[in-house]
Amino acid sequence: MSWGAALQLALRALWRNKTRAALTALGVIIGVASVIAMVAIGSGAQQRIAETLENLGTNTLVIRPGTVTRGGVRTGAGGQTSLTREDAMAIAELRDVVAVAPSVRSSAQIRYRGTNWGTSVEGVTPAYVDVRSWPLAAGAFITEQHVLGAGHVCVLGQTVARELFGLASPLGETLVVKGTACKVIGVMAEKGATAWGTDQDDAVFMPITTVQRKLLGITHIHRIDIATSGREASFQALKDITRLLRSRHRLTGEDADDFRSYNRAELAQSSEESARVFSWLLGSIASVSLLVGGIGIMNIMLVSVTERTREIGIRMALGARRRDILWQFLLEALLLSAAGGVLGILVGLGGALAVARFSELPVSITAASVLIAFLFAGLVGVFFGLHPARKAAQLRPIEALRYE
Repeated sequence: MSWGAALQLALRALWRNKTRAALTALGVIIGVASVIAMVAIGSGAQQRIAETLENLGTNTLVIRPGTVTRGGVRTGAGGQTSLTREDAMAIAELRDVVAVAPSVRSSAQIRYRGTNWGTSVEGVTPAYVDVRSWPLAAGAFITEQHVLGAGHVCVLGQTVARELFGLASPLGETLVVKGTACKVIGVMAEKGATAWGTDQDDAVFMPITTVQRKLLGITHIHRIDIATSGREASFQALKDITRLLRSRHRLTGEDADDFRSYNRAELAQSSEESARVFSWLLGSIASVSLLVGGIGIMNIMLVSVTERTREIGIRMALGARRRDILWQFLLEALLLSAAGGVLGILVGLGGALAVARFSELPVSITAASVLIAFLFAGLVGVFFGLHPARKAAQLRPIEALRYE
């Protein structure tokens, strides 16, 4: 029997019981739709995490001062004063290090005429914008000349600019920071909040020497941000930096590090792995409904074989081979699962788009997830339709003709 004839017979058999066929396909529709919608939500969450980590920088390292113990009391991270700008300059010479940005940080009440705003003040170098991948919205950033001369200039984050100046341009205006006047030369682009909810735009940036000498009266630094040539290179760079700083700080093998290092690539790897597991978990849970739909196909096909036993006997008596019977019933199961798969794709896409439209959940629909869901639906139809098809093919013609 040709494939065309088998397809016609399968379609005719399904059309005769179209209500039952529709209810059978409903299980597959729900299963495919669930897989597509759940995977889309999981992929969207994974993409959101990747964007957040990219915003932080996955190829960057952070060096902070270590802890100090005084009279048995540990001061916590940042108690050491051993990190210097010279350490940062030495780190910049290492292989795989692209840029280095030392910084100091303080908090202050910023005054502009009759307005004031409490914010953080960061003393930075020109490399800061490159390491943090943070562009300017207007004006210019701090230059090397400003650092060498401890210039009275500053660059505002978007939050500070909005709170002090509203919609007006702050460029060229003079602010007072802890009694020190500074001229606004630039405004940073909006960066947004960190993964921990801290507003990165609520800051004022000044030359590192200005903050060290005139605001804090210190010679050490609070932090070193380091950009490496790539995520994988950051792991080797961290080892080289640790070795270099221990040598510069004259630490022997038994001495603990007087600094702390953080590799954002490790955070990125663990977060991406968690998001990937989450996506697979959602897809696996949704796939259970596909299996339930497959069981429904098998049950209905078994009922169909029982109802059509006499028909099978007549076809065998007229010359139909066992494989013809097998392919006919298998094709019916495959048509049910394929039709359910197509409709499930439409329902799943609509559901995912509805979630994206009416909620804040991120959604990412990929062609791969749609294709996999459809192929899985086809496999479910073949797998669960094989047993009824074999049962029909193995009937004996005489017994089938006598069946009432």
